[in-house]
Amino acid sequence: MPSPSSSSSAGSSNSTASPVSSVEARISQLRSHLSHKPRSGRLAGQVCIVTGVGSLTGIGRASVLLFAHEGARAIYALDHDDSNLPSLKEAVKEKYGDEVRVETHACDCADEEEIKKVVERVVKEEGRLDVFFANAGVPGTMGPLGTLEAEDLAETMRVNVASGFLAIKYGSEAMKLSHPSKLTPGGSLILTASVAGLRSGAGGIDYSASKAAVVSLASSAAWNLAQTGIRVNAVCPGLVETGMTKPLFDGARQRGTVGKVGQLNPLGRYAVAEEIANAVLFLASDDASYVNGIALPVCGGLSASHPFAPAARWN
Repeated sequence: MPSPSSSSSAGSSNSTASPVSSVEARISQLRSHLSHKPRSGRLAGQVCIVTGVGSLTGIGRASVLLFAHEGARAIYALDHDDSNLPSLKEAVKEKYGDEVRVETHACDCADEEEIKKVVERVVKEEGRLDVFFANAGVPGTMGPLGTLEAEDLAETMRVNVASGFLAIKYGSEAMKLSHPSKLTPGGSLILTASVAGLRSGAGGIDYSASKAAVVSLASSAAWNLAQTGIRVNAVCPGLVETGMTKPLFDGARQRGTVGKVGQLNPLGRYAVAEEIANAVLFLASDDASYVNGIALPVCGGLSASHPFAPAARWN
């Protein structure tokens, strides 16, 4: 039997890594795993629209790459900023050749005429629409209540809510169409909401209100499209490293504290866009064929509980 001293020595030599280094190691592991996962053909032959694809580290771009990886036949990728659209198209072309057709288009995803034209183009060129992932959005003002103007609220609602509404309105009409390559009409509409739309404390007032509206859109539309074969769901990310959250992560990296970002959830870390894209893929595919009208939190458990203060703080 080892002596107490030897036991203590063994314990110290096998001490666990610090929380910060553990987070960084896990994020690195996830990026590597998600970029080399096997193809399963979960979207084989399907035609998709994805909005909000402009950020190099964003959920929209990650979803386009994952949809292509899972066999989508054609992907129409939209963003108001076309700076990074050519590189997205090239990335898919380089990896999958002519197997996946990616068409990029710069447009305001909350503009009715523009979305209507894009959907009409998809139907004309492909004859079908199977997945519409309405991911476009803005972070809102992020300022305190006293600095928020009515115009700010209106613009946040216009971009975050109207873009989802238009995806549902025009996407659903295209999904109802029959096509020789499609056994039955139907499809999957997915909206990007947020944990901020589920409860307070995860975003500014205008942003949170807009994402709560997106959650309501998904559940209401699911019932409005009853018995059409069209499913409508919202994905609710927690803290993710994207172009939208870049200032937060840049500041943390400058301070050397990026490993501490996201510690409020039970997993004790932030997410990368590919993790949210995996949830979107699930909702898009037949793996979620009986999932409809839900708001799916992908937040490391943040939304599983209300914040609490340890009793010692009140003494």
